Amino acid sequence: METVLDTLRPVAANGLLTQKPKWLRVKLPTGQKYTELRGLVDKYKLNTICTSGSCPNMGECWGEGTATFMILGNVCTRSCGFCGVKTGRPETVDWDEPEKVARSIKIMGIKHAVITSVDRDDLKDMGSIIWGETVKAIRRMNPTTTLETLIPDFQGIERHLDRIVAVAPEVVSHNMETVKRLTREVRIQAKYERSLEVLNYLKQSGINRTKTGLMLGLGETEAEVLQTMEDLKNVKLDVLTIGQYLQPSKKHLPVKEFITPDQFKKYETIGLEMGFKHVESGALVRSSYKAQKHIL
Repeated sequence: METVLDTLRPVAANGLLTQKPKWLRVKLPTGQKYTELRGLVDKYKLNTICTSGSCPNMGECWGEGTATFMILGNVCTRSCGFCGVKTGRPETVDWDEPEKVARSIKIMGIKHAVITSVDRDDLKDMGSIIWGETVKAIRRMNPTTTLETLIPDFQGIERHLDRIVAVAPEVVSHNMETVKRLTREVRIQAKYERSLEVLNYLKQSGINRTKTGLMLGLGETEAEVLQTMEDLKNVKLDVLTIGQYLQPSKKHLPVKEFITPDQFKKYETIGLEMGFKHVESGALVRSSYKAQKHIL
């Protein structure tokens, strides 16, 4: 019998959608490159979102030399209804973290790194200084490694965004997560228009590749998804990822619908016709899926 990784916990909030469809099953990660990196992560106690988030694409991404790291702790100041990250009062900033992340990337021999973080609304700079220092440290210690920064909105404050622009990652991503109507319920403290403004500001400031991600299955309509795609084209977005929302626990928003592979393919086709440079659309697609290809 084929070994598979369960990617969805039962959804019992309304007695519906407790059975995940067959397309939400994925083989356990295998292969020499995966085994080598898994050994290094365990030996040196390296922190990657790939492992801590049990990403279903970990084997594929690691095989391509790509990994995702989270900075600024693991406690978020926001309490989004979809996210499994702990919320509350974060710990003190670790100013040695940029060097630690850079060293982890070097140990793992990562070709393309994705850096993300929790929201740090508790800090005057929203964490943007550590962001800039992390990119600098990675560049210094790993000069051939390319970078994607998956950033918070920094409350739309331009001087904080400028710290990302100044270090010029190959790709800068900020996730919209959902359609306009559902934003207040899904993201709570975030604002749909503010996220669009952040993406627009990054592009206008000279960032070569801007990127965002959407989750589907939260109750959005096809018309709303297409409108969101239009809004993103209007801010000259380059890369769009679209994946299935999976409920982290019973305390989180329930899955309203499992989007079919055919529907994901339809969004991919439409997105490419609209002119996005890359569209990754599928049930198991996550923000950093095939990230190494998005710099081209």
